[in-house]
Amino acid sequence: MVVIKREGVLLEATDLEFENQAVLNPTIYQEDNTLHMFYRAVRKGNYSSIGHIKLEGPLNIIEKKEEPIIFPEYDYEIHGVEDPRIVSLDGIFYLFYTAYDGKNARVAFATSKDLINWEKHGLITPSISYEDAKNLFKQSHLKRKYFHFVSYIKDITAPDVLLWEKDCYLFPEKYNNNFVFMHRILPDIQLIDFKDFNQLKNLKYWEEYLKKLDQHVLMEPEFSYESHHIGGGAPLINTPLGWLLIYHAVEDTNSGQIYHASAALLEKEPPFRVIGRLKKPLFSPKEDYEKMGNVWNVVFPTGTAIFKNRLYIYYGAADKRIAVVSLNLTALLKELIKSQSNFDVDIGFLAGEIFKKASRKEINLEQLKKKYADRLDLLLMAIGWLAREEKVIFRRENGKLKIWTGDIK
Repeated sequence: MVVIKREGVLLEATDLEFENQAVLNPTIYQEDNTLHMFYRAVRKGNYSSIGHIKLEGPLNIIEKKEEPIIFPEYDYEIHGVEDPRIVSLDGIFYLFYTAYDGKNARVAFATSKDLINWEKHGLITPSISYEDAKNLFKQSHLKRKYFHFVSYIKDITAPDVLLWEKDCYLFPEKYNNNFVFMHRILPDIQLIDFKDFNQLKNLKYWEEYLKKLDQHVLMEPEFSYESHHIGGGAPLINTPLGWLLIYHAVEDTNSGQIYHASAALLEKEPPFRVIGRLKKPLFSPKEDYEKMGNVWNVVFPTGTAIFKNRLYIYYGAADKRIAVVSLNLTALLKELIKSQSNFDVDIGFLAGEIFKKASRKEINLEQLKKKYADRLDLLLMAIGWLAREEKVIFRRENGKLKIWTGDIK
């Protein structure tokens, strides 16, 4: 069982001009006991920039910049640089953000070698209309919901709006010398790989990709609390069991949308198959500071840090403030493995097979090991269950363990 501890609100809006409306959706880079937090800062009029604070330990703020470190400079981001995600790879810090021009939401990035001086590299998601994207989607085997979102985004923005992209970041490792990039075209989470960022600036590269978008879906909404859409949250966490993905899920209800936090576990190697996923939210809006704000009922996880096997998750609360929860990392990994496994069913079937064999005649454990060599763990658990329930009896003969139900035919 995963027990969530609410650590409370970490950061609120201040009187500083660049963050006098809201602070939210932070990303974290951890250096031992020191955290660098880059967060979305909103000034009145809903104009966003990126602020920076430094923490010692998970909750103690020791330094805060009084000016944004990244701010709107170009037409494509004139209304805001939003929702940063930071990843360190090959000695370079990559910071991805949503570039918002007042209508279109696309993704751009900046790099740094010291977390102080940042160089912008422009847009990397396609500047393609939803109408053109829809025509490309038709060449793929996508579900109807993709086309529903085409109409939805055009209705809430403008008929000529460009394809919305958000929640993007790199895997912290390269594969076959390629970058792997997680992004979100509503309603799913997708992956794209490339050798050079210039490929992402080539519209034809994206057009070919969008024609086969169904082949690049990593995760799609599966549970009721994900009924509207899902999206990447905090950059991936490397664990012994796989890549840990903390993501957000949006639920449609008659009283409005609810943003939840959830978790999944991915295989370490391509195609990064999902090997564990929570069937219920990791945490949901509960406290007043999560329920009431600029957007109600929102927990939006975007940053993580680990201290002594305790995972701290930093999130935007009600699009107004930054809050933190913590949990036992091992407990979460166990829950993820358990959530996706069919161990109970598999063990039950195998136990039934063994019981049937043992009811006919006494069987040798070594024979069972040979027969079920590809399921040895399940075999031993099935035998253990049969023994615990006193369904079988054991005896040793000439150093070999034999199993029998005790029935005399």
